[in-house]
Amino acid sequence: MPITTEDMLRWINQVATVLHENRDYLTQLDSPIGDADHGINMDRGFKAVIAKLPTVATMDIGSILKTVGSTLVSTVGGASGPLYGTAFLRAGMATSGKNELYEADVVSMLEAALEGIKARGKAQPGEKTMVDALTPAIAAMKEAEQHNVRMAQMLRRGSDAAEEGMKATIPLLATKGRASYLGERSIGHQDPGATSSWLMLKALADTCA
Repeated sequence: MPITTEDMLRWINQVATVLHENRDYLTQLDSPIGDADHGINMDRGFKAVIAKLPTVATMDIGSILKTVGSTLVSTVGGASGPLYGTAFLRAGMATSGKNELYEADVVSMLEAALEGIKARGKAQPGEKTMVDALTPAIAAMKEAEQHNVRMAQMLRRGSDAAEEGMKATIPLLATKGRASYLGERSIGHQDPGATSSWLMLKALADTCA
């Protein structure tokens, strides 16, 4: 079953709900290694996104995602706004004009989002960022898609891989972003950006289950 425009709107609403529910948790994760505002910023950004959704509800998936991206860029503070904003803008460009996404489309969409994040943040895997959750997630989905795994299972595999990648940031030394200023003291903390990335992918898997 493809992901439809309605599924995409449901996913974005679910992301807003999940980020609101995890606002304090994400902020706690950000407290020792960041500015203690990741949860607050993401919650505010997606509240603004939800307010905008009715204006794009009848448009194609690409237009919806681009609207999410531009809204995040203009409302989310810190590094997450430009990074997630760029991710959704690139995802929107990859799905421009489409009202249904099949497995290969979803992989291409997420690859475009990740490339946008890497270009914007100059981050690579192993540097304790959201890239560490997204990279294994997309690799798992790509492998699943090549083996003709159905959408729901493909997304679940991606979500599970993102969770593993998120947990794997705990022992890493941060070399990018605010956490990199702490040097060795960044070791032992789970990256908040990797955590919010996992929450978004889990919400997508849950929406399409």
